[in-house]
Amino acid sequence: MSRAWAVFFLASANFLLSQFYRATNAVIAPQLISDLSLDTQDLGLLSAAFFYAFALTQIPITIFLDRVGARRMMTGLSVAGILGAFVFSWSESLALGFAGRVLLGIGMACHLMGTLKLLTLWFDPLRFATLSGIVFSLGTVGNMAATSPFAVLVEWMGWRDAYRAVAAANLFLVLVFYVLVRDSPEASSRSINGAGKPRTPFKPFADLRLLLGNRDYWIISIGSFARYGLFAAFQTLWAGPFLMEAIGLSAIAAGNLIFLLNVGMILAGPLWGTLSDRVLNTRKWLVCLDLGALALLFMFTAFSGPGTSLILLLIIFFCTGLFQPGMLMYVQMKEIMPLRMAGAALTGVNFFTMIGAAFFLHVLGGLMQWLYPEASRSLPAFRTAFLLSAAIMASVTVLYSFSRDARGREKSSSPC
Repeated sequence: MSRAWAVFFLASANFLLSQFYRATNAVIAPQLISDLSLDTQDLGLLSAAFFYAFALTQIPITIFLDRVGARRMMTGLSVAGILGAFVFSWSESLALGFAGRVLLGIGMACHLMGTLKLLTLWFDPLRFATLSGIVFSLGTVGNMAATSPFAVLVEWMGWRDAYRAVAAANLFLVLVFYVLVRDSPEASSRSINGAGKPRTPFKPFADLRLLLGNRDYWIISIGSFARYGLFAAFQTLWAGPFLMEAIGLSAIAAGNLIFLLNVGMILAGPLWGTLSDRVLNTRKWLVCLDLGALALLFMFTAFSGPGTSLILLLIIFFCTGLFQPGMLMYVQMKEIMPLRMAGAALTGVNFFTMIGAAFFLHVLGGLMQWLYPEASRSLPAFRTAFLLSAAIMASVTVLYSFSRDARGREKSSSPC
């Protein structure tokens, strides 16, 4: 039991850092613009670099995670990410900064999928949704750490030294992870006894064909592409300008609303995981509920303005964080596919999830610039973007209702 929980917390800590790195540019944007001689477009490219690299790295992870194992895959890629953090801290130009962010995206690419893979092997399948919900919540703590806490650290030592300090802590964590974690209880026993079952034949492309030929994989992936892509564009970039420039709130008030959005996200994982595991016995219909709620919330956001009460905005932002079903989408996909393909299935969905973030970061901004060239961050521009987001989310809700719900198919067989 104690070894399983050590695996859980060490793997989750790596995912927390992944979430931290992807969100840090918002805090240090003024310094990056000044130190790297960037304009707004360059800053957007620098931010998207992490997501594009992260997404493309899902392709080899999909093929090799189940074969290589989460421990070695997470450790090896983490080394590239730590190098990327140092390169980013040394950068004096867009090119070097871009290279650092690409390495960071590659290095952090396996921490969610690797953690979920470890959960499938170390814990009872009937507890998977609850535990993965906690993992997602811990990841949100990483997002929050990249706001005010990181800003304090930057204020104290500068953004370059702050990045190096985090990278040094990251290196220590990776070393502890590699020493203590094993891919499964059986692997842990083999490391002691020196014996174990022979490996199954490696058939990555056969498994990939099986995954790509599965209708539910495409439905869940499209749902995750839209859900996380629209949310990430809102959370990491457009929420701040909308609140401060279109509605006229102060930076502190805007920061408090975004903070509350993250609080909702922390509660979302355990809430939906517990309801799914212990109360309602479904993944699919809870996801549909959440997606439909998000469509309404984007619509409410679109019609918010300077006259909207702060209390109503607080409710909208909190609920936008709370109605996030991303964890259940991964759980549903994992239950549909054979256990031996758990890593490939989860990583395949994650590819579309991260591409969605990069895609909508660019598309929504480009749409506002194209439709409102003289006022691209005005209230009408944001209203158009958010109404489009609501329409996309509503369409995805309908599509998702055609997916298969495999809850209850698995039997308890794991040690914890």
